[in-house]
Amino acid sequence: MRGNADYLSGIRQQLYTAVLSDVLDELGFRHQAMPPSIRPLDDTLVMAGFARTGSYREVYRVVPDENPYELEMALIDDLRSDDIAVFGCGGSSRIAPWGELLTTASRARGAAGCVTDGFVRDIRQIRSLRFPVFHGGIAPLDSKGRGMVAEIDVPIQCAGVAVAPGDLIVGDADGVVVVPRAVEAQAVARAFEKVSSEDRTREELAAGARLKDVFAKYRVL
Repeated sequence: MRGNADYLSGIRQQLYTAVLSDVLDELGFRHQAMPPSIRPLDDTLVMAGFARTGSYREVYRVVPDENPYELEMALIDDLRSDDIAVFGCGGSSRIAPWGELLTTASRARGAAGCVTDGFVRDIRQIRSLRFPVFHGGIAPLDSKGRGMVAEIDVPIQCAGVAVAPGDLIVGDADGVVVVPRAVEAQAVARAFEKVSSEDRTREELAAGARLKDVFAKYRVL
């Protein structure tokens, strides 16, 4: 359960986005997987943690003596162990909110990753840090003069999926799934059950059983 030291470790090691998406579908939450445009910088990494949200808005000028990074820095400086920074950029093609320095600061605070529908940059350095980052594209753009965080720790949309502060976020090579806190316990429990059934299915299929018979037995595919 949430709060248990092994909770997120078990999710990272045993669950995956496909099974979580399946059980959320069964629970009636059919819009929790981010679109295929949201990809991992390193598909060997698995991410699981709890959302800390920031909502970006586009800007079109640099204001002298203004700190355009103020709320962005406040969120990053307040990250705690297992937090995931989730930045919604509203589909902008002008904003690259994530780079090496935010990665370094987040990693030092024990954060579990970042998800943004905006762009990322400094990708070689980020990959070398082995920090999970899921993004909407890669570009060298600075957000200064193009976008700034308007609000933090509020419900947002990221790549068209609703994300509330504290929601469970899981990412792997297949993409990113948002598990609403209201159904988290039920969804995670069902996911572990489904994984167990899939393991038995896999074993019987590998031994030569017919797919139709194994599906009738375990009802998973």
